[in-house]
Amino acid sequence: MSVAKFLAGFAVGTVVGAIAGLLFAPQSGEETREMIAETSKDLYDKAQDSVNELQDKASEVMANLQEKGDELVEKIQNLVKKTENSN
Repeated sequence: MSVAKFLAGFAVGTVVGAIAGLLFAPQSGEETREMIAETSKDLYDKAQDSVNELQDKASEVMANLQEKGDELVEKIQNLVKKTENSN
């Protein structure tokens, strides 16, 4: 299972659970709407934080891959130079 599918399922499950809990709570409609608005904002903020964290990690992985790729190119170039000099 990919991370994206897991996070999407987790987010949907969290939202559904939060809304169900609010709708079945013994409160007035106004209080319930206010709680839904607050919970929605909190969930949005948490989702945004998760997205930002994933983007940071993806950027870090890409930077590491670029660095490894540059090192590999340098090693290949050195090997080619050694081979040319030995001939």
